[in-house]
Amino acid sequence: MLKTIASTVLLCAGTLLSVSPALSADSKQERRAEIQAMRATVLKDLYRLKPDTRAQLAASPGYAVFNNKNVNVLIASFGGGYGVVRDNRTGRDTYMKMGEVGLGLGMGIKDFRAVFVFHSPEVMRKFIESGWEFGGHADAAAKAGSAGAAVSGEILLDGITVYQITENGLALQATLKGTKYFKDSELNE
Repeated sequence: MLKTIASTVLLCAGTLLSVSPALSADSKQERRAEIQAMRATVLKDLYRLKPDTRAQLAASPGYAVFNNKNVNVLIASFGGGYGVVRDNRTGRDTYMKMGEVGLGLGMGIKDFRAVFVFHSPEVMRKFIESGWEFGGHADAAAKAGSAGAAVSGEILLDGITVYQITENGLALQATLKGTKYFKDSELNE
């Protein structure tokens, strides 16, 4: 049984490495430009799906946009991604990464984008400086072909409103996972 679990975890890790949202650009400037383009696309999709979010983001101290891929195989889930936090007061961008691991029943691959709206400058600063993590997740998401994106919900946690938009993929999962968001030291030099 232990050997089967270890094999499953290794398979998941290998699968994650092959589907993780990688930045293709070589230079730091090109990588930043890719992240900016991802942010523009995600915000355009969010505004189309929930038009009232445009005013919410504009009135907030800041917001973050992340790209993430998550793989669930039997009892383990893994994910990784990247994003950017925008301080609306200063116009400054902070580039970040994310990673997650979890245990629970699930099967599938899910590619999603997340938009975090910060309700205070302190919450945003803490997110940037200390990262952020949370656990507990249950969802079902699916998209086939060009059927369109779906906003899976609005969640309010610790002074942050979170919107999740699925881009493609299929997942049925109920997991307890830890997600960590942290500064990308290379892109913030």
